[in-house]
Amino acid sequence: MLLKTHRRIALFTVVAAIAAPVPPAAGVASSAEPSLRLVAGGAVTVERRPGAVVRLDPGTLVVAGRTPFEVRATRASYVDPVVATRTVGNRRVRLPAGLLTDLAGFRAFTHLTLLDAAGNTVIERDETFCPNGTPVRTHPAAPATSPYPRRCATFAPFALGGVWGIQAGWGAPTAARWNSPLFLDDGTYTAVVSVNQPYRELFGFAPDAWSASVPVTVRTVDASTVDTESSGGPLRPAAQRPSTTMRPPRGPRPDLRPLPAFNIYFTFDETGRDRLAFAATVWTAGTSPLVVDAFRRPGEAMMDAYQYFYDTRGTEVGSAPVGTMEWDARAGHNHWHFTDFAQYRLLDADKRVAVRSAKEAFCLASTDPIDQTLPHANWHPENTDLHSSCGDADAEAVRQVLDIGNGDTYHQDLPGQSFDVTDLPNGVYYIEIVANPEHALHEQDTANNVSHRQIVIGGTPGDRTVDVPPHGLVDA
Repeated sequence: MLLKTHRRIALFTVVAAIAAPVPPAAGVASSAEPSLRLVAGGAVTVERRPGAVVRLDPGTLVVAGRTPFEVRATRASYVDPVVATRTVGNRRVRLPAGLLTDLAGFRAFTHLTLLDAAGNTVIERDETFCPNGTPVRTHPAAPATSPYPRRCATFAPFALGGVWGIQAGWGAPTAARWNSPLFLDDGTYTAVVSVNQPYRELFGFAPDAWSASVPVTVRTVDASTVDTESSGGPLRPAAQRPSTTMRPPRGPRPDLRPLPAFNIYFTFDETGRDRLAFAATVWTAGTSPLVVDAFRRPGEAMMDAYQYFYDTRGTEVGSAPVGTMEWDARAGHNHWHFTDFAQYRLLDADKRVAVRSAKEAFCLASTDPIDQTLPHANWHPENTDLHSSCGDADAEAVRQVLDIGNGDTYHQDLPGQSFDVTDLPNGVYYIEIVANPEHALHEQDTANNVSHRQIVIGGTPGDRTVDVPPHGLVDA
């Protein structure tokens, strides 16, 4: 599973009301105020462990005025460009064609210049802005909460739809935690953050509100004094296993769909084998999240798993057995895996199986937003990382969930997970990803459970190469 500090879930959240236009917040700003402003707080001190790089957050915010800032972006298919619209009052205004090429955020939205104490430029670069960063309430008259999602599809190049927003009177940080690291000496600096064109004019930044300077101090401290982040507690499974086996009731269902493989490259281990690594995402559309509770068998490192079902109001109405979860004690795992969730195979040019990955057990979590524009998409999933849904060795029960509009991404880069192609000839192959391969899970549609990504393997043993043609307009 992709190791990121984001992952988790609420059960069945319908966001139609959330997506409705938010009325102007009384007292937030006058009607003459520009749509957006760039503001800065005070001086910033960055503490890092000995020898560590610097990930700079200058504390600058993009702040919405008297009305929310909202953008919706979608792609009809991977051969179609991303189309984005901005909500202005009750209208949706189309943004310029080509402004977005993916759903990771606004590319080159801000420009960062970092000056040392002598005024010399040490860093200069453009940065992507995700309006869904951790929101900050900036005015006492602003609405008490922000309804918008908390992340963009930064790590999901095949995402299909995004909703980005800043509540009226709220701000979103210009810098993301995953921005490229900076290699800096300890000392004092000045960070100059400015909004690039065409965004200044397109989004109505005032002439004096699109640039800010921030004093920055970088210092090295003892590792024990550096704060770490927490991902929250685990999901709570049902109090006990179902007492009877039920036929799944009619009603809402998840719809599991695999995205094409991406981030494809060769690794070479100490045994001299040529291994093809890749990333794979299975996400769910449909009208219900995928909710699986598992209950431990007495004295065994095995749990019996049940899929739970909900009506249109989100009320639990039944369950059905769907297999098992097993404890994986290997280094880098140490959690409960749901078996037979997905299957990975490498096919030859004639779509015949050449290699099969041994990876078939998964800890389910909503690692990435894939389509936030779906009617029932959960904009605020709780289970977004390994710590929030995978369970400990002594767990008696575990709940794992994949929310509507969200996907679970794994990087297959370990022996047994990656494809061993040492003995394969060069040529055209396809990475096949199959969701729900045994049809154990109950879902809305199984006709969309397979994806393929073409690759071309070349080179020589020990020095293999892989060429990955773009999949439509997506080159990842």
